[in-house]
Amino acid sequence: MDPVIVVGAGPVGLCLALALAGQGVPCVVLDEGPGKDDPRPARTVVLHADTAAMAHRLGCTNLRDEGAAYAAWRVMRRRQEGRRTTFEDAPAPLHVPQHALTRRLRAAATAHPLVQLVTDSKLDALEQEAHGVTAHTRGAETTWWRGSYLVGCDGARSTVRKLLGIRFPGRTAVERHAVAALRTELPWPGEALLHRSPPQEVTARPLADGVWRLDWLLEPRGELVTPDALVTLVRDTLAGWCEGTTPPYDLLDTGVHTLHHRLARRWRDRRVFLAGDAAHLLGALGTQGVEEGMRDVENLAWKLALAWQHGASEALLDSYESERRTAVAARLRAADQAMPVLRGGGGLRTLLPSSSRAQEQLLSDGHLGRGPLGAPPAYAPPVAVREVPTATEPGGPVENVAVTAPDGSTVPLRDRLGRRLLVVLVAPGTGVWDRRHWVKAGLMPRLAAAVSALPMRTELLVADSYPGAAAHTVLLVRPDGHLAATFAGVRPAELYEAADRVRAGAPEREPAQLSLGEAAATPPAVID
Repeated sequence: MDPVIVVGAGPVGLCLALALAGQGVPCVVLDEGPGKDDPRPARTVVLHADTAAMAHRLGCTNLRDEGAAYAAWRVMRRRQEGRRTTFEDAPAPLHVPQHALTRRLRAAATAHPLVQLVTDSKLDALEQEAHGVTAHTRGAETTWWRGSYLVGCDGARSTVRKLLGIRFPGRTAVERHAVAALRTELPWPGEALLHRSPPQEVTARPLADGVWRLDWLLEPRGELVTPDALVTLVRDTLAGWCEGTTPPYDLLDTGVHTLHHRLARRWRDRRVFLAGDAAHLLGALGTQGVEEGMRDVENLAWKLALAWQHGASEALLDSYESERRTAVAARLRAADQAMPVLRGGGGLRTLLPSSSRAQEQLLSDGHLGRGPLGAPPAYAPPVAVREVPTATEPGGPVENVAVTAPDGSTVPLRDRLGRRLLVVLVAPGTGVWDRRHWVKAGLMPRLAAAVSALPMRTELLVADSYPGAAAHTVLLVRPDGHLAATFAGVRPAELYEAADRVRAGAPEREPAQLSLGEAAATPPAVID
């Protein structure tokens, strides 16, 4: 099998290449740039629990060293203290410079034997046929590349999308922000802030080493922001937060960020897919475009890997578009519905305390990864199997409980995602017993036999507890961390049926197989 071609070496493209390579699928990453990212402290990414765990699995360890997890989330209204949210019961959002995330992903990709990074290579043509894709690039080397599949992760001006003739409708300049990164001391060390005095709105988010990113909401199509005007914004804002005196600050980076809302009509064209900004643009009201691109990757990678290794049904490959496009469309729809209330300005509603609190809750949800604007999506399963209740509905993202892995180690459940189907047995008390004492006791032998017969590669894990689940509950979890089914005890036939639904039925055609060792030794194909 030929490698998967990934067009674009931003965070989304690099995440996809690493996710596929982690499952034994070789990748060629075509980067039209020189392979270096200029530091831009004012261009940042907020990662919530699911995407932070994904970055960690892909090799971005110790990412907190280059960013900051929020100590709390603070809301101010007309300089009056509002609600303060802490993160004692849930992981805090992690705020990092985008160039730092990209650099770490690039380093992990460079070190991986199944990933080839090709710089100074701009795609200008592609061709498809029944068994593969051929892509032509120009730049340092002008050549044709042969791949089994191709994924366009090449941003808002995607060449892949344009070559496929896919429309990209939406709204222009939904929001516009003046942005500054500066080093200073604020009265709330490490705490992110939303300060609203409608129609004015500013957020402050901490980074490492005393650096902050500040965002001021501007008129969508207002006047240009001059350097002098931005410095005035900085000084006036800091003075307002520091009892009328502007504290010393070091201005590191500035910019104006215009947000658009767009959604590609199609995300798949036979063997070519779109992901990230090539497929969608969003980001208003605190939502995070890079995060949604990473969720695209989490959904697509295991499906492409299954297709590459064993073959996959067309229904499974189609489900990437149906699931992810539906989820992003819901996010955009929620933002469109909230925008008139949050950005309408003036009127009686801005003076009503209850209305202000509801607006601030909605905005906070977007920034904190909660509610319709920010929470990880749930995917509707083909047939919901919920034989026993848990706190997670089928299709929803699973809770990150501690599980015991086959080697006896105890790890967070999210650490086991990405590579295979998971079966989790809820067995209270196993956490205090040595694995060798319970692995052959109770339900385990029958469950292990049932798992070994499933139609996908599967890993059997044990959890001491799971929210809302009774003892001996069995959870079937998709490789991307979404719950597929729950059962009471061991039900081999039902478990097999649910696993078969996860893969959307048997493959419609089998690919020529390579062993994992052969795949690792096979270089990406170049057609001269």
